[in-house]
Amino acid sequence: MNKLKILNDPIYGFITIPNSLIFDLIQHKYFQRLRRITQMGMSYLVYPGAHHTRFHHAIGCVHLMQQTVNVLRFKGVTISEEEETGLYIAILLHDIGHGPFSHAMEHSIVNNVSHEEISLLFMERLNEEFNGSLTLAIQIFKSEYPRKFMCQLVSGQLDMDRADYLKRDSFYTGVAEGNINSERLITMLNVVDDALVIEEKGIYSVEKFIIARRLMYWQVYLHKTGLVAEQLLIRVLQRAKELHDLGHKLQASNALLFFLNNKISIENFSIETLEVFSQLDDYDIISAMKTWQYYNDFVLSNLSSMIINRNLLKIKIKNKLIKENSLKKHIEAVIENYNISEDEAKYFVFTGSISNQAYQLETKRINILHKSGKIEDIVKASDQLNLKALSKPVTKYYICYPKAKL
Repeated sequence: MNKLKILNDPIYGFITIPNSLIFDLIQHKYFQRLRRITQMGMSYLVYPGAHHTRFHHAIGCVHLMQQTVNVLRFKGVTISEEEETGLYIAILLHDIGHGPFSHAMEHSIVNNVSHEEISLLFMERLNEEFNGSLTLAIQIFKSEYPRKFMCQLVSGQLDMDRADYLKRDSFYTGVAEGNINSERLITMLNVVDDALVIEEKGIYSVEKFIIARRLMYWQVYLHKTGLVAEQLLIRVLQRAKELHDLGHKLQASNALLFFLNNKISIENFSIETLEVFSQLDDYDIISAMKTWQYYNDFVLSNLSSMIINRNLLKIKIKNKLIKENSLKKHIEAVIENYNISEDEAKYFVFTGSISNQAYQLETKRINILHKSGKIEDIVKASDQLNLKALSKPVTKYYICYPKAKL
């Protein structure tokens, strides 16, 4: 069977699958599930084109990693065949642990289990199935491999994950500000003392990358409509779990019912749990909400209907903390208007915060290699004064509450 397939990608054109092991991993049911996980969660309610999946993104990352390996080898960096395959596997599977709609699961039907932890569980399971051939990839993924630059390529401030998702999300949303030149960034990569650096000629591309990241976060990833939709989804799942615990018989797929039935944390995330998780995707949640919008529970039916029909809560974003009396006023109004309890009202009125830090100066720096051989952080090397400002986290606060009528 011919396993050296070529895929056609709207961003990069033709992508070649590098070897038969990568092909077999892509063909595996765990990875194929990513076709049914939206890359950008509920953002398609804001940007109608944002229906691309984690599958698209992972394949794109492998393509960029192939380009990176070629560039670094051309510059004299030694990368063995085993290391090359390890890099491809680590970047291919870095997002395999994402649940339905990407981040909503982590805050609702599993107890603070991150997608990175689930990705690692999937990789360890696949390592058993593929006779230990993922061992090096797992070391790179966990940032335990001694060659630091390889870990940085998978998880760093200028990794292949960001290099793909900014360009891809910009394309599918139509938000041009995120369109970075990932090819030029990769061409400027080099390695000094086994750590990743960007050659001086690439400094403007890095500046554009950091600014694009900031703009994409405010304009797309933290867009207020996408934010309120994701918060509603989290609350739909929380309410479903609460009703289930009270003995309500909710209709849902077997995989979703399993997570409603059980309290799952990282400690009891067994192989059996992983197997059930691998059957869970966006379609389970959408089909459940389509049914739940007619369920005889005021909270669950209204929350589900809001998402299905895109009739969302009102959201206001402010630079200061939301005042307690403002929150209280909205909660009292909902209690009075709909004759529901305070606990139920809190599903429709809530506050939270969002934070955006385009560049983290303290950890995982982007280092510039000058022609003289001197290496310094992009913030010091750049004459772009606002890069230092972009390294400071900016926090905003939001309040959500119903429009005039649910």
